[in-house]
Amino acid sequence: MRRSLVTALGLILVWEAATRLLGLPPYILPPPSQVATALWLRSEILAHHALVTLTEIVVGFVAGVALGIGTALLVVRSPLARRWLMPVVIASQAIPVFALAPLLVLWFGYGLASKVVMAALVIYFPVAATFFDGLRTTPPGWLELARTMGATDGAVLWRLRLPAALPALAQGLRIAAAVAPIGAVIGEWVGSGAGLGYLMLHANGRMQIDLLFAALTVLAAMAIALYYGLDAILRRLVPWQPETLGRSR
Repeated sequence: MRRSLVTALGLILVWEAATRLLGLPPYILPPPSQVATALWLRSEILAHHALVTLTEIVVGFVAGVALGIGTALLVVRSPLARRWLMPVVIASQAIPVFALAPLLVLWFGYGLASKVVMAALVIYFPVAATFFDGLRTTPPGWLELARTMGATDGAVLWRLRLPAALPALAQGLRIAAAVAPIGAVIGEWVGSGAGLGYLMLHANGRMQIDLLFAALTVLAAMAIALYYGLDAILRRLVPWQPETLGRSR
């Protein structure tokens, strides 16, 4: 974490020096000092829009995770559901999320609902795919032992397959946390009255590039906090997940 902060500070210094040495106009690339000033002076409006976007991300994350887990459990339990649902799930990822945004705004309106659905769609596939892979790759020896001991299919699923698949689910949740802001911001770009995506569009249209970068900074900070916060929780909840990277001295 400390090294990450040092790296970030170094990049900021390089950015500041480059904008000054190259004489880049602020409407092309504002220096970090100007972005920091915008963060301070426009903190109230940034906080208002950030709260809207954070609500969309969190609600969409919960909905997408629940839907993804439910789908994975269903297709593992039912061969019929696997034959019908998996092609639909895979085909849904072939459609660009941005192409669905206008339809979702049309169907669910300009409020919170369309942004939540968009975020849930982005989150849904990595959770469903990783959890399904984890459930179907349980070591065969464990399954044979369970059947030898007379375990039912339900007991095998809940007491064997599910715990064994939790590390894979944890990886899917980490991916979902990283991509969660994408759906919410795309939805705000297509149609909304609040949120960081909405603020970015208006700042860009008014050539307030420092405010645009300030909104991007807040969005990035939210995404990083969500990822590392979830990662810390998952490390405690799934302590048996494999990890081969040792701590550097």
